Formats: sequence, C-alpha cells, structure tokens
Amino acid sequence: MKAAVLVQPGQIELRDVPCPAPGPRDVLVRVTAVGLCGTDLHIFAGHVNYNRDRRGRAIPLRDEAQILGHEIAGVVEEAGDAVDDLGAGDRVVVDQGRNCVSAARSPACEYCASGDSHQCEFYREHGITGLPGGFAEYLTIPAVNAVRTDADLDAVTAALTEPLGCVVHSADVLLRTPARYALEGGRGTGGKVRHAVICGAGPAGLLWVQYLRNVLGYDGLLLVSEPAAVKRALAQRFGADTIDPGASDPAEVVHERTHGRGAELLIEATGSGRAFAAIPGLVRKQATVVLYGHGHAGVDLSVLSPLQFLEPTLLTPVGASGGFEGDGRPSTYVRALRLIERGQVDVATLITHRYPSLDAVPRAFAGEHSAADYVKGVLTCASRCS
Repeated sequence: MKAAVLVQPGQIELRDVPCPAPGPRDVLVRVTAVGLCGTDLHIFAGHVNYNRDRRGRAIPLRDEAQILGHEIAGVVEEAGDAVDDLGAGDRVVVDQGRNCVSAARSPACEYCASGDSHQCEFYREHGITGLPGGFAEYLTIPAVNAVRTDADLDAVTAALTEPLGCVVHSADVLLRTPARYALEGGRGTGGKVRHAVICGAGPAGLLWVQYLRNVLGYDGLLLVSEPAAVKRALAQRFGADTIDPGASDPAEVVHERTHGRGAELLIEATGSGRAFAAIPGLVRKQATVVLYGHGHAGVDLSVLSPLQFLEPTLLTPVGASGGFEGDGRPSTYVRALRLIERGQVDVATLITHRYPSLDAVPRAFAGEHSAADYVKGVLTCASRCS
C-alpha cells in the first residue's frame, strides 16, 4: 500500500509499505480522511519525537521512519474472525490510542481501570509514538478502537472526532477538579465562573468556544485573544467576543471588560511561550488555568513566578482520555462523535484546506498552515491497497 512516510525532519516521501493483515480481534480500515494536527507539524519539523525506546530515549527517524496522522476516519475493509460487531463497509472513526482494553489485557493497569486511558502503563499511539498513522491507504487496529458513525457524516467532518474528544476530556477534568471558581456543574468553593478567556482561536480554541457555549451552557463573558482575522470571525460566530492582540493589549481589554476583576477561567490553547507569559495579567487570583496547548518555547521557567503568586488551579489534561463503553469502545470518542452528529458542535466550518490524495501530503506540511486564511487542513484518501 502507499503511505506518506516521514524519513527525516522536514522530509516526507510517498512509499510502498506492507499492507497490514488484521488479527482475530482487529479490523483493517481503509483510511478516508485524516486531520492535520499541530502535533503532526511539530513532529515533522523535528521539534519533538514521541517515538521512544524502553529507556525513554527518542528513536531517530533515520532508524525508524514514521507515518504520521492520528485524526482518522475510514471504512472497514476486513474484520478478524473474533469481531462480531463490525463488518466490511462500516464507516468508523479511530481511537489512535492503544491501551489495556485495546489489548484485552487483564487485569487492566491502574490508569485504564480508573478511566484515564491516555495514561495507560503500556500506552502507544498510531501516528505519534511510532505506530503507523493515518497518512496511508490502510490501518490495522483493534476493533474496539473503531467507533461506528451512525449518521451520514462526511468523512472529512468525522475525522475531527479526535480533536473534539480531547476537548471533551479536558472539560471533564475541569468540571471534576475542585477550584475556587467553577462552571455550572463544577466544584467551586468561591462562586461561579463569570469571565472566561481563551488564548488562541485555532481549531482547539474554536472547539472550546463551542463546547463552553453549546455543551456546558456557559453564558458569561467569553473573550478570545487571536491575531488572525479569519479565526476571530469564527470565534465571534460561535459566541465569543474577541481581542486582536496586535491592535490592543489583551490584559487591558480583559481588565476593562471584567471591571478590573480578571478572568476566573483561562484556557491556553496556543502553545505559545509569549501567551503563557501573559497569563498573570489576564486572570484573577486563584483562577483556574487550563494548559491545553503544548510547546511554550521561547521562555524560561521564571515566567512561572508571577503565575504561582496568584495561587491558580493549574490543569494539564492530555488527549482524548476517558473510560470505556460496555463493548470496550472509548467513551470520550463516542461522546464527541455524537456531538458532531447532532450538530451541537460545528467542526466542518473549521476545515479551510482539503488535500485530495496522499500525493498532496508533502504540500500539506510545506507551510500552508501558516497562511492567513488557514484554520484546519484535512487529507482525503479513497485509494485501494496496491
């Protein structure tokens, strides 16, 4: 089969690789759409490498090339002999994470047993930690990692189940963590969140806006700081007020809009070191700060001091973690997919760039994500196995 293979930082080649055969508990999925995530871009650029050996050392790409892509939708081509709830032709979205339930491991590790599947003792991820990802014609996964789509969703839209699942998990962490200020349904000791700030209106920030408004029912002030006009327009469309940090100081705007109070909740969705350093000027003492973005390069640890003095509740949720349905499917993915199917969260509007084949993958990574009109890119692939 064909696959787009990352052979060294900044270089992707289209190659023939073995077409995987499913085991008894597996399904062979023909990939139909894959979202392009910021994590893919960081790995491509050589900023990070999550493919590690048993001692935690990064395995160089020259030793193990990688197939990226973890926001995956597809169609079941073949099911293993022990699979009785999926068959050829079923359209699915993929949980790229391998955990105890995926492996039918008994007893499950303490993290899978508590519903924290992303922290599984044996966790690995397709497209991130060295397992082959979705930038290929086919992918073989445990059947319990495939969630059937029940509505007539476009594959490109269905592929965004994974990023929404990450927001679902993060919101769950936010609601169950005791803090001074809480959203409706949360555990607060000093009152409700009335002023919230989101740093960044990329796909993550825009999903957060919708989740707060449409799912959690938050009706307080919601400010989004974002330099790109097209993203600010989407944030406004989804129910937020916006700040252009190139035209106004976000701290001054937040101070004015909150009458000097500051935000009780801040979601950092940029991964920017500069944005992290600005957080103390945006929040109230003992606010809750969700560190959703990753990276934060360009600053040193001294930026923590002004934030620590405010005694915030710092949350660092990762991935689309969660428990499991009765059939072993990942609950977070099921919930995210149903939100998309019901139209409660609009992911289709975020997709600004579509790439029609694996041949276009190198172009997708070549810099278009930096364009002013770019929000989210998705690859489509309808090829058959070579």
